[in-house]
Amino acid sequence: MYNKIAKFLKIFFLCHCRPERSFFYKGKQFPICARCTGELIGLIVGIPIIFKLKDVDIIYIFLLSIPLILDGGIQLVTKYESNNIKRVVTGFLFGIALIFILAKVHWSAFENALRVINIFQPDNPLLEKYRYLIE
Repeated sequence: MYNKIAKFLKIFFLCHCRPERSFFYKGKQFPICARCTGELIGLIVGIPIIFKLKDVDIIYIFLLSIPLILDGGIQLVTKYESNNIKRVVTGFLFGIALIFILAKVHWSAFENALRVINIFQPDNPLLEKYRYLIE
């Protein structure tokens, strides 16, 4: 079971799994690197947050993404080497931003689907429940 989950996480996050950028527990390497671990934790923590907030302004998504972009970008183009604590923190913030992005895409698709239903089936009972989203 662990191997299947580890393989899924590596694929889902497109993780490089470099040992020097990963956490270890009891001598065993995590299946994903520190940054991807932070993203996973951020995704999980972000789910109840998005249900509570309902909608998040795009500026907050951008602000949550900046630390990862800066840390990873500077590391990519210079000799600067980040550490695993910075990686997990920047990954965590980006994971929350990612959930916010996914929620925005989901609700946008839902609203567009309602608009299409409204065009082709204006008397559909589903529209009465969600009409406020398309008006």
